[in-house]
Amino acid sequence: MTKKLWLVAALMAPLAVYAQQQTGSVHGHAQDPAGIPLANAQIQVSTDGKTALYTFTADANGDYKGDNIKPGTYVLTMFIKGPNDAAPKPVDRFETVKIDAGANATQDFDLSRPEYVKKLPPEEQKAIADAKAKNASILKENSQVKNLNADLATARQDIKDKKFDEAATLMQRDSTAKPDAAVLWVELAIAQNGLKKYDDAITSAKKAIETNAASKKPSPEIEGAANNTLGEAYAGKNQIPDATAAYDAAAKAQPTNAGMFFSNEAIILAKSGANADAVAAAADKAIAADPNKPVPYYLKGQALIAKATVDPKTNRIVAPPGCEEAYEKYLQLDPNGPMAADAKNILEQIGSKQAKSYKAK
Repeated sequence: MTKKLWLVAALMAPLAVYAQQQTGSVHGHAQDPAGIPLANAQIQVSTDGKTALYTFTADANGDYKGDNIKPGTYVLTMFIKGPNDAAPKPVDRFETVKIDAGANATQDFDLSRPEYVKKLPPEEQKAIADAKAKNASILKENSQVKNLNADLATARQDIKDKKFDEAATLMQRDSTAKPDAAVLWVELAIAQNGLKKYDDAITSAKKAIETNAASKKPSPEIEGAANNTLGEAYAGKNQIPDATAAYDAAAKAQPTNAGMFFSNEAIILAKSGANADAVAAAADKAIAADPNKPVPYYLKGQALIAKATVDPKTNRIVAPPGCEEAYEKYLQLDPNGPMAADAKNILEQIGSKQAKSYKAK
């Protein structure tokens, strides 16, 4: 029984191939006079241009394909339905399309071809020309944006890898090509800070702020990032009041990230060797914005311990008010943090009665 079924299948297979060879197919692309694909366009195949023998529909990309067509010469007509049309209307036609057995004919419906456009009224021709120019401009801009996004990703990775020269060169080129893109100026400023070119970074960060403010829809994220970068540049030049003002502006632009900006301020000021009062003030702002972050407490303690004195009678270190509490709070929040050993050592030197163990909440 199994052998008989196999024989039947073997005999039928050539017949199926033979049947396919006795028909042909057609495919093509449909687009409007502005070059935009015509989704859902109907392609009717007939012998007299009236009675459809086969009908095929274009997909979302304007492409269509029709199979199992009897060989012969046909009239192919494209129908499209406008927004105010009750039914699809014929808009283009090809009279002698030959479809051979076993072959796949090609017939595009390109309404942007000159011979088709010339038949349209002058006002429609002008509208088409304007649309083409606009589309070309949009495509060019989209291509540029795609390239800039790729460059931006590369620059950010370079900055992460501390390849500041490469990032700065790339962003300098792109910000020149598209000076209205504020995000490019931000990234350029970050790279320039990495190179310690603080004057250049200040110029780029300010350009980012100005460009963002002048855009149709200013971005709070870009304004915050630009001011954050500006604050770092000012701190690098030891212009503490300007740095503080920039970080305050960043926090105002993005209140939800205020804790991060003020923490950055405290870190940068501490690294730049700013006076203890400025570092402590920045740490206090960070703590007020987000009391659950451990680093600002450590920075506050570090700033205050610099103002410690020595008791001449006991020769013990006398920490200023708030110092001990700051270190203790750091250890409570991050008992195994990178500065935990240092915090414990200082607390021991100032004679603090430390907890035997710390456990983070």
